[in-house]
Amino acid sequence: MGLVWTDAEDIAIELFESDPQRDPLKLRFTELKELVVALDGFEDDPGACSEGKLEAIQMAWLEEYRDRDELS
Repeated sequence: MGLVWTDAEDIAIELFESDPQRDPLKLRFTELKELVVALDGFEDDPGACSEGKLEAIQMAWLEEYRDRDELS
C-alpha cells in the first residue's frame, strides 16, 4: 500500500525531496494537505486528514529541512 496520513516521516521525506528549499513552517495546513494529496505514492482518503496529522507531517518535514541546514 502507498502512503497514508499516519506515514508522517515518509511523507515528510517525499515532500522535502520534492522541494528542499521550501520552509515547511511557511505553509498553511490547506497548502500542506494539497501537497500531500498530490504525492505520487499517496493513496489515503483526502478527507481523512486532521490538524494533528498535518502537524505531525509538518514537524517531520521541519526536521528534514533543519537537518539539511546543519549539513550545509
